[in-house]
Amino acid sequence: MTVDERQQTNVVHRGQGSLDWRRAYARRLVISDLLVITVTVALTQLIWFGFGLKNAFTTGADASDPFSNFSGLYTLISIAVVLLWMLTLSLYGSRGDRIVGTGNSEYRVIFDVSWRLFGLFAIFAFLFRIDFSRGFFLISLPLGVIALVVSRVLWRRWLKKQRKSGFYSAQVLLVGSMDSVLHIAKELGRFPEAGYHVVGACTASGRVADYLPGTDIPIAGSVDLIGPAIAATGADTIVITSSDELSPDKIRELSWSLEPGRQHLVVAPSLTDIGGPRIHTRPVAGLPLIHVETPRYEGFKRYQKRIFDVVSSGALILLLSPVLIGIAMIVRLSTPGPVFFRQERVGLNGSRFSMMKFRSMVPDAEALLNELVLEDRDAGNTMLFKMKDDPRITPIGKVLRRYSLDELPQLFNVFRGDMSLIGPRPPLQREVDQYENHVHRRFLMKPGITGLWQVSGRSDLSWEDSVRLDLYYVENWSMVGDFVILLKTARAVLGSDGAY
Repeated sequence: MTVDERQQTNVVHRGQGSLDWRRAYARRLVISDLLVITVTVALTQLIWFGFGLKNAFTTGADASDPFSNFSGLYTLISIAVVLLWMLTLSLYGSRGDRIVGTGNSEYRVIFDVSWRLFGLFAIFAFLFRIDFSRGFFLISLPLGVIALVVSRVLWRRWLKKQRKSGFYSAQVLLVGSMDSVLHIAKELGRFPEAGYHVVGACTASGRVADYLPGTDIPIAGSVDLIGPAIAATGADTIVITSSDELSPDKIRELSWSLEPGRQHLVVAPSLTDIGGPRIHTRPVAGLPLIHVETPRYEGFKRYQKRIFDVVSSGALILLLSPVLIGIAMIVRLSTPGPVFFRQERVGLNGSRFSMMKFRSMVPDAEALLNELVLEDRDAGNTMLFKMKDDPRITPIGKVLRRYSLDELPQLFNVFRGDMSLIGPRPPLQREVDQYENHVHRRFLMKPGITGLWQVSGRSDLSWEDSVRLDLYYVENWSMVGDFVILLKTARAVLGSDGAY
């Protein structure tokens, strides 16, 4: 985007008003949620009373209970469910601009609200001895949650497209040192879907009519002239990137000067690559202290991950056994050589194990590597050798790699305990020999078949980005995060970006 285009876009943003996009998007979600919940509850009632399934779930119900005999009264219950569901979604802020569009908080709130609501219905029925049809709630709860999540996913895709064009985003003015402002600007620019559109910056130099180096973000003034800079840029969110140039009194005065409800103050700490669950704010003596929990990998968390790996890998091996047998036969018959390719990799705590793959290269591929390393290549990075048209790959190997089918035998590594379904990329010993000290933290967890590296570009990533993603996963692991990575893996495999 050119400077003129950026300036034109900023004019459009100012015309929208800071609250307009938040309210407009929230209204869309209200209508969508109401439609989804109403259809879900109505469909449940229709199934229950219209297709004769009621008696299959209400055996033993008291015949004298009017709720078990008249669908008309269930209509009143359905209306109550719809209204209370909508009310609790609003009370818990499921449509707030701070959680929609990015992260898992939006989905987590929907789950929490729904379970609590139906828990209250169960308590109400127990206390007042009302024999509600259990099947009615057993259907409407999971069906409603799934429908709400699918609806929000579709809205999020639409919102991301809008935000990549600069719309439906907070208009951000960065305030701080040149280095910190430039760093935050680049990070926010990498993830426009987060909803922070940088429209200007205030730095110590305050060189008006200049731009941040390497960007088209204008410098709107010095840190002492934030007020005029807000007016000039139309910013509604001020992000303090460093506090060296601003005293506590100035920050306090800045917060007081902002228009309540329309303008927001955000402080960006120097903490990077730390997940939200590890960060807790605790006010002490009037100071908003930020507590960062150190990552822990022992106890139930590790057993939880291992149980998930064993159950999932075992189920996938059984389910995909015809596919595994079919691929093995094709590899064996198509080219000379063994079916499987085994290679020593480094795993948990630096231990070594034999990783399995379907063979996708010629048998002497390792011997040919030394010659190819000397050639110019248009893929991979300084540490990982990759070629988009690697001559060692067999015709069937290209298909297997395109859709990551060559990695299916690693399910046996997972079942055996050498690997995990999700984790850092399993490195070779020659790569480990070149690691800096901090990179060895990736060995605190088992390597995975897939991970953040897999769903974020794979071989298209630089070595630095690969390391950063692996370390971020290790430092911020959670089961919810693993499920999200699994869902993204399916999309990455089908898209086949970075797979060669």
